[in-house]
Amino acid sequence: MDSTTIAVDVAKAVFEVAVSAHPGQVRERHRFSRERFRRYLREQPPATVLIEACGSAHYWGRQAHARPPRRPVAPHAVRPYVLRNKTDRSDAKGLLEAVRNDEVRPVPVKSETQQAVAALHRLRSTGLATRTARINTVRGLLREFGVVIPIGARHVVPSVGAVLEDADSGVPSVLRPALAEATQEIREIEARLRAIEHQLDAVAEQMPLVSGLRSIPGIGLLTATALVATVGDMTRFPSARHFASYLGLTPREHSTGQQGRLGAISKRGDRYVRMLLIHGARAVLCHAKTKTAPAPDRLRAWALQLERTRGHNKAAVALANKLARIAWAVSKAGRPYTPAPG
Repeated sequence: MDSTTIAVDVAKAVFEVAVSAHPGQVRERHRFSRERFRRYLREQPPATVLIEACGSAHYWGRQAHARPPRRPVAPHAVRPYVLRNKTDRSDAKGLLEAVRNDEVRPVPVKSETQQAVAALHRLRSTGLATRTARINTVRGLLREFGVVIPIGARHVVPSVGAVLEDADSGVPSVLRPALAEATQEIREIEARLRAIEHQLDAVAEQMPLVSGLRSIPGIGLLTATALVATVGDMTRFPSARHFASYLGLTPREHSTGQQGRLGAISKRGDRYVRMLLIHGARAVLCHAKTKTAPAPDRLRAWALQLERTRGHNKAAVALANKLARIAWAVSKAGRPYTPAPG
């Protein structure tokens, strides 16, 4: 195997390349345009290609598929190896230095399907934020004229429609057309969100792992597809705890000597996936306490007992940790989750 390593600092239009044949030494440096860099990848003999895992890194990782192995490296792992000023040249050299540390693990190159599913999730999140902003604006404006809309997003459009139809509602006529446009925009955003969820459902049918993950309590379509799109192969983690730690659901440690200190969760990893898991855990806890809920299994009984002793928020985060570990086990075993009797 050729020991040549090519480190690439990826940007929109300019690509800084550092080539090393011996550890710690840079043999060549290049600065390429986008098309010239594409040709450069095709012209090179087999070598290890290092790419900082930032925007478009997975695309270029797929472009370098004929030059394996290609290894995207997380940006936070490269930063400690960038000395003095941050430049494209120092970033490329930092990549070469970071890969020499065996604790810096490469990021797997995502497939086009994974990135497409992740893009659908990002579009949905953006749509939700836009809808929330429009709803809050409409609520605040109508409150100035004595109209209070009940709590819940589902009440906004019907309530505004009723106000606009009522000539004696107290809302000025000059404001009514703008409010009608705002409610129409909310309807359109909600329609787009439903369309995205239908697309995710269609893509999920082509992913066998998604159906197994959806058998876990608190993990539905959104969480399952987000896990597959963000993480991919969960079995690359040596244990379930490593996977939970990757998602930032394990305690942050600050220990020295014989003093061991464990604090709150580290909150490292993908914030969106962690949020989905914690919300799913909250849903499990809330449903387990309803009168119509069946007898709790072992997982729910443990979570309810923890909630009574440590509070709802800590129990929800602890249950999210459990759900992440169960997801790893389901991926490892290749079969759906089977709840244990309480």
